[in-house]
Amino acid sequence: MPISREVHLITRPNGMPQEREFEIVETNVPDAADGQVLVQNLYMSVDPAMRPRLTSGQTLNEAMMGGALGRVVQSKSADFAVGDLVNNRMGFREYFVSDPKALSKLTPAEGLPLTVHMHALGMTGFTAYGGLLFIGAMKEGEQVFVSTAAGAVGSVAAQIAKIKGGYVVGSTGSDDKAAWLRDEVGLDAVINYKTQPIRKALEEATPKGIDVYFENVGGEHLEAALRRMNTLGRIAVCGMISGYNEGQAPVRNLSNIIYSRVMLRGFVGTDFMHLQPDFQRDMAAWLREGKIKYQETVMDGIASAPKALIGLLEGANSGKMLVKLAD
Repeated sequence: MPISREVHLITRPNGMPQEREFEIVETNVPDAADGQVLVQNLYMSVDPAMRPRLTSGQTLNEAMMGGALGRVVQSKSADFAVGDLVNNRMGFREYFVSDPKALSKLTPAEGLPLTVHMHALGMTGFTAYGGLLFIGAMKEGEQVFVSTAAGAVGSVAAQIAKIKGGYVVGSTGSDDKAAWLRDEVGLDAVINYKTQPIRKALEEATPKGIDVYFENVGGEHLEAALRRMNTLGRIAVCGMISGYNEGQAPVRNLSNIIYSRVMLRGFVGTDFMHLQPDFQRDMAAWLREGKIKYQETVMDGIASAPKALIGLLEGANSGKMLVKLAD
């Protein structure tokens, strides 16, 4: 019966979350019963989509939920052996007992770090892949704009767009991130929206307009993009992080959707699960060939999880934000 630490939300945030609104709680985790497995989490994912649940959806004084990669340390199930690696939704805790149906076995990709399964080769990368190619229906030679282009999802979407022959513009919030996108990733144009007015900068960076906008921000970014959308353009809405902590800035030119016949569609990764085999094949090859580059921000220990989430929302991360829970 291991002792596990887990993260509880104890007060709902008003605006940007504060560390005092979370608590690290110790709990005794029982041994696995017949048909169950005991899992030790190795890494947990920290994602922008966690923020809305803090306002509504996350129960107070209970362990928070999130994506994680763990290792089976005790098994009383024929489906899993001790040592198996598993994807799960039981992040924000060190140990847990689970029904095998709630887990998916992970076979690490040969020659790649384990952590890539938490971003580029995991659900993050899959969201970018399907959002760009299926929802956004991007074609070779098209003009593509990606907001939060240095983030875990945005950076993959931007690079896939380059691989597929697009002219790609990305926005980000720091000079360091802009330099990485320009010099390492090789985007055609990069905007630091904190030093350049997004409307004017996007107009200058997209002389041929925008065919596909991979949307992660909302607000002023969406308003600026709508001004540049080409006829029959597509906007794939992955997130709207600008409104997660404060009220979303109004978008005053939504009528452009009508006049330019723009398709605007929100989506989640489960909308295109049929693409998983293609994604796994393509992404593993791109990573091995160095066509997809990535950054990781890894914080150590369960106690750092609240700080990691707040840092992500403040833009303190480079690439994927992870918390390492065990070796």
